[in-house]
Amino acid sequence: MVHRISLLALGAVASASKVTPVQKVLQMMGEMVAKGEKGMEQEQKIMAAYTEWVSDENTRLSQNIETAKNEIEKLTAFITKTDNDVAVLGSEIAELDDLIQQKEAELADATKIREAENAEYVVQQADLAESVDALQRAIDTLKSENYDRPQAMMLLQKMATAKPALRSVLAAFLAMKSHEPGAPDVAAYEFQSNGIVEMLEGLLDKFEKELGEVESAETNKVQNYEMNKQQLTDLISYSNKNRDEKSVSKADLTAKSGEAKGDLAATQKSKAADEKTTAEMNSIHSQKAEVFASNQEVRKAELEALNKAIEIISAPNVADSYAGHVNLAQKPSFLQTQSTSHRVAVKERAADLLRKRARALSSKMLATVATDIAANPFAKVVDMIKSLLAKLKEEAAAEADHKAWCDKELKDNKIKRNKKTAQSEKLQAEIEDLIATIDSQAKQIVTLAKQQEDLTKAMGEATSERTAEKTENEATIADAQAGSAAVKSALVVLRDFYSAQSTGFVQQVPEMAAYGGMQSAKGGVVGMLEVIVSDFVRLEAETKAAEVQAAGEYDVFMRDAKADKIAKHKLEVKTKLEKDQKEFDLSNAEKMLAGVDEELAKANAYFEQLKPECIEIHVSYEDRVAARKAEIQALKDAYGILDQKTVE
Repeated sequence: MVHRISLLALGAVASASKVTPVQKVLQMMGEMVAKGEKGMEQEQKIMAAYTEWVSDENTRLSQNIETAKNEIEKLTAFITKTDNDVAVLGSEIAELDDLIQQKEAELADATKIREAENAEYVVQQADLAESVDALQRAIDTLKSENYDRPQAMMLLQKMATAKPALRSVLAAFLAMKSHEPGAPDVAAYEFQSNGIVEMLEGLLDKFEKELGEVESAETNKVQNYEMNKQQLTDLISYSNKNRDEKSVSKADLTAKSGEAKGDLAATQKSKAADEKTTAEMNSIHSQKAEVFASNQEVRKAELEALNKAIEIISAPNVADSYAGHVNLAQKPSFLQTQSTSHRVAVKERAADLLRKRARALSSKMLATVATDIAANPFAKVVDMIKSLLAKLKEEAAAEADHKAWCDKELKDNKIKRNKKTAQSEKLQAEIEDLIATIDSQAKQIVTLAKQQEDLTKAMGEATSERTAEKTENEATIADAQAGSAAVKSALVVLRDFYSAQSTGFVQQVPEMAAYGGMQSAKGGVVGMLEVIVSDFVRLEAETKAAEVQAAGEYDVFMRDAKADKIAKHKLEVKTKLEKDQKEFDLSNAEKMLAGVDEELAKANAYFEQLKPECIEIHVSYEDRVAARKAEIQALKDAYGILDQKTVE
């Protein structure tokens, strides 16, 4: 309604043939009203857009916070369960280690016992097999020729000399002979081969039975050992497989727990940042909303004042009077004088009202306006209204521009601070990861260098030990060969001598007891020499086998050690290159972090500069609104007096 009246007044003024100062003021105030309404609408749009952005950000941040809460709960539960599973797996792995160690010890003990039993069996089986073989050949010999008892005894003695296994046969035969009833033999040539063969066959049955029992017992022991070994091996293999699976699971869970803990820390940090951002944004929005509401009130009051001023000035007693009298150059008439006196009285009343309101409100502006009204003519008062309205318009426009600038700068600054903070946190995480990786690689390089040094030392020690061992083995082999040759020569001499003595002397003196040398000593000496020869031969063979085995083990060790050393050297070189690259990446990341932190510091500093201009409010919203309303109402009352009307 007010705006329509002002437009009608403007139309009436525009129809005048000559534009007066009052018409110019009305035209200017009309433009101010249009501009004020446009500014008010623009400010409402800006505030609506900002409020919508804040609402969207609140929704987004609320969702992020809720998601972070759920994620924190999940990660916390996962970490608790994973750490518990890792502890359980660690306990189970320790139990499996104890079980594996126990079963490996049992297997080693069983193998040691089996080896001892087998060694004993080999000796027994060889002796019994040789005895059985010797008995069989002795029986075959006796069956093929006629022998008396003394000749059979001599044959067995000679065979016992050549075959050590027949010594036990000879002893058993003599024991059986000593238990035979009757008188001792008289005739040296009485044929008794049948009785001897039967005795030898009885001994053969006995030794074959013992041989079978020994072999059967060995077979049972081997089967028992193999069965026990298979069970222990299967149990150890299953336990090792189970342990490896649990170790892999434990390592995997430990890695996942560490990753989850990192994610938990990052999520908690992100949640705290979102909560801080939300609180800060809502605080700023609340302050801006108060400023916006205050600005809207001021703008509304300003428009009301402008429209009221237009209505007052457009009244016939002002506009027409000014157009009909003030612009005329001739002397004022009685009516003009009367009108002027009336306007002076009105002007005084308006000035008095403004002075009272100025004192009550402590308003310097109202006091200045009251003084100016009292000191200036009515036309000057109109100019003052125009200037005051222009000033209010400029202040409103400046405040709107400043608010829009503040909104934009605060929003851009917030986005920049958030972006730089995220970049800084990401770079810090990358730097921490790079530092940890570089530290791990440095330790790995030191370990690899130490391992290569240890391998070099071990290879040198192995070479020295191998050289000494080879020299010792060669000397042992040479000594065994020389000793074996010497003893064999002595055996040839003794065997030739006793063989000649035994045959020749018995044929020359049959009626006397035959002397063929130290027969009892012969078997002992010859037997001992034969044992010595076998010992030398065995020593030579065992030493050669040990030398071959040691040389093979040395070659395998040196080959594996060289390959391991080369592999560790390559890994060391690769790790050094990777470490150099990580250090280069670390240097770049630190430089980038310094740049980002510098930009973040500038953004934070700029935010501190924006606070007093855009956020911090030194006068409360209610006080500013009340003061402005009172000043505006005072001006309205003054206009009402000037217009001789009551203005709302």
